[in-house]
Amino acid sequence: MKRTTLITLSIIIVMIVGIAFGLEAKSDYQMEQSAQKSAQQEARQQRRAQRLAAYEKYVDSLVLSHNYRFVPQTIQQMPAGMMRNIVNPEYEIIVWSEAVDVCMPYIKGYVPPYYPVVFNYVLPSVTGYVAEQTYDGWHVTFSSSLFSSSEYTFSFEIYSRYGGATLTISSPFYNSVQYTGNIFAI
Repeated sequence: MKRTTLITLSIIIVMIVGIAFGLEAKSDYQMEQSAQKSAQQEARQQRRAQRLAAYEKYVDSLVLSHNYRFVPQTIQQMPAGMMRNIVNPEYEIIVWSEAVDVCMPYIKGYVPPYYPVVFNYVLPSVTGYVAEQTYDGWHVTFSSSLFSSSEYTFSFEIYSRYGGATLTISSPFYNSVQYTGNIFAI
C-alpha cells in the first residue's frame, strides 16, 4: 500500500512539474504574441499618423495654390433656418488663381416667404481675397457683387485635418446662408 501511494505521489509530482513547465512555456508564448501585437499596433498608428499629416499638407497646398473646389452637402439660412441636404452634384464653387466659378443655391429674404435662387456666375475677379491659416486649417474670405447692386461676402472655414469646409455667404440685404461640404482638387 505504501508503494502504491509512493508511486501515485510520484506521478502526481511529475504531472505538477510538467504542468508548471507547460504553463511557463505557454506564458512565454503569450508574452511573445502580446509583444508582437503591440509592435504591429504601434506600426499601424505611425502609418496612420503619417497619412493624416500628408492629407493635411495636401489640403493646405490646395488652399495655397488657389486651385480647389468646394462641393456643398447642406444649406441653411441663418440664424435658425431649416438645414437641407444638397444632392445635386452640379452645385459647387471653383476657386482658381485667376477667377472664381460660382454655381450655388441661395435663399433670399429676411422674412417669409423666402425665395431660392441660384448664383451661376464666373467671376473674373474678386475683391479682398484673404487666406489666413488657423489652428484647424484656413479662413478664406473674398467679396463680389455677383453682377448686382449688392456686395456678397464669401467666408470659408476649411478644416485641413478633415477635408471639410463651412461656407457662409453674407449680404447686407439678406440673412446669411451657410453651407457645409468638402474641399477637392480641381
